[in-house]
Amino acid sequence: MEPNLIVKLADGSERSCGKGIAVATLADDISPALRKSAVAARVDGRLVDLGHALLGDCALEFVPLDSEAGLAIYRRSAALLAAQAVQRVLGADRVRLGECRETEDGFSCDVQADEPLTPAVLRAVEKEMDAIARANLPVVRRLLGRDEAIAWFGRRGEPFLLERLRELPAGADVAVYEQGEFAAMCDGPLLPSTGRIKAFKLLGVSGAYWRGDADGAVLQRVHGAAFLKKSQLDRHLALLEEAKKRDHRKLGRELELFMFSEEAPGMPFYLPKGMAVRAALERFSRSFWRKRGYEEVRTPSMMNRRLWEQSGHWDHYKDHIYFAKVDDAEYALKPMNCPGHILLYNHRRRSYRELPIRYAEFGQVHRHEYSGALNGMMRVRAFCQDDAHLFVRPDQLEREIDGILALIDEMYAAFGFAYRIELSTKPESAMGSAELWERAERALEQSLRRRGAEYRLNPGDGAFYGPKIDFHIRDAIGRSWQCATVQLDFQMPEKFDLSYIGEDGGKHRPVLVHRAVFGSVDRFVGILTEHYAGAFPLWLAPVQAAVIPVSEADAESALALREALEEAGLRAEADLRQEKLGYKVREAQLAKVPYTLVLGEAERAGGTVSVRRRGEVAAAAMTPAELIARLRAEEAARA
Repeated sequence: MEPNLIVKLADGSERSCGKGIAVATLADDISPALRKSAVAARVDGRLVDLGHALLGDCALEFVPLDSEAGLAIYRRSAALLAAQAVQRVLGADRVRLGECRETEDGFSCDVQADEPLTPAVLRAVEKEMDAIARANLPVVRRLLGRDEAIAWFGRRGEPFLLERLRELPAGADVAVYEQGEFAAMCDGPLLPSTGRIKAFKLLGVSGAYWRGDADGAVLQRVHGAAFLKKSQLDRHLALLEEAKKRDHRKLGRELELFMFSEEAPGMPFYLPKGMAVRAALERFSRSFWRKRGYEEVRTPSMMNRRLWEQSGHWDHYKDHIYFAKVDDAEYALKPMNCPGHILLYNHRRRSYRELPIRYAEFGQVHRHEYSGALNGMMRVRAFCQDDAHLFVRPDQLEREIDGILALIDEMYAAFGFAYRIELSTKPESAMGSAELWERAERALEQSLRRRGAEYRLNPGDGAFYGPKIDFHIRDAIGRSWQCATVQLDFQMPEKFDLSYIGEDGGKHRPVLVHRAVFGSVDRFVGILTEHYAGAFPLWLAPVQAAVIPVSEADAESALALREALEEAGLRAEADLRQEKLGYKVREAQLAKVPYTLVLGEAERAGGTVSVRRRGEVAAAAMTPAELIARLRAEEAARA
């Protein structure tokens, strides 16, 4: 084969190759070790399989298995491995394929089967997955025309794949992957053979609507974990066991924090102790708002439909909005707070001297979620946002964004949260001109660079009105949660004709900045419950101190101490039940109360109280004044 194309490699070197050479062959020519480690390649930036043929001059970068892209390919291949195993165990004619995809820690595959995937069936499927992996079947990519693919999958009895195929334009090409007798549509790339998949575990089955449509077919979704090494998988499975112990739904019941009812699905009810946690979070937020010039506001929960049409939420969110008719007009329960804050800004003429205006609100919002998607406090239909909207002059934008980033960093430090940052750019459904989007994206990126912050680009995932910076916090057991967001918006000021009178006497357009730190306060309460395993730090604990009298004779002293603690602004309870001391102490420990205070004859005589901190065996004698000073200092320190 005559060399007639030039391949530029990632290290800057070049190779002369014959036209049509496979990426895998080139890798083997360069180094057998490279051929062994690579699972795909980027050709001029586009991910391709190792079997891809090079037809012209190009830049080529090999993708190793232990890279982020390599791990995604590994997990995508594991999803197809699971689908093939389900068909083998139940029979290919008894299983129709839906979506197979990689997930953050593994994979999922949706199937419509003629019988339920019971635990016994899952065990058989996992065993078959192992057999297919050990067989090391080659994975072959075929490119079929749309009509050819329709005939192919029609013969195989795959109605869901046929539905997707028929939506493609005439003449479109379709990638089909085969491994042994199994075939599936997939964009790829995939591993070159099933033997590369080493460590996986099926975790369970849930129901799933085909393509997320509640009126569509109900499929069974197989969930699994997949890692490159067994040691990594074992660590992940141990983490899942720990997560079960920390489940906020379980702890919420045991600690009497919150509850749910079929009378209001997906809408949390706060019990007194849970409300104490939430109130502490709100006080915490307000202390930051005051220092940074935010003004707290309140807007109605229900507003006229025309407002949501003007804002653009009607076009983008109408399937998630609850509606009601009032006086023959259609109203919507607000899914967002921003239009209400815009009305506050627009209620009178503004001067450049007033800006920036920073409105903050604990705003209750409602969004319709499918019942199958609801998940305790993590996915609800009614929740409170710690929302703020800043109306700023263009020359103030950099300073305000910098201030928000500093605010988020400082607030998260109080919980000990590390985080990673994503910058999300223009989505396909974006409103407004490309010029405004470029300007907004550049402003956010420059703010991150000024702080020296590391961030990941998330193309196409911005809000419909502007790009955003999202913060993903990491909890005590390493899980990631997206919470804080900063969104830059040049669109809403245009749609609502917002203006201020400038120094020159003319009208000027402000920039709108959306920001939240907790995101959903309710979800944040759930995250914190799991992060602390219910053992909240003193400043957040619903009951900060349990006062326990040794005998009935000590009850009056216990009540007096509780009152002294409450007068000092602390949350305390006195346990006056006619139970043994050890039982009451144990109850306080199970309730994860930070401090247990015991009062008996010796303490009364000495004017002290026996103080035991949560997690410690030894107790210390303190006067009530010393105790209060200690608790207040610890509460003020927060972290």
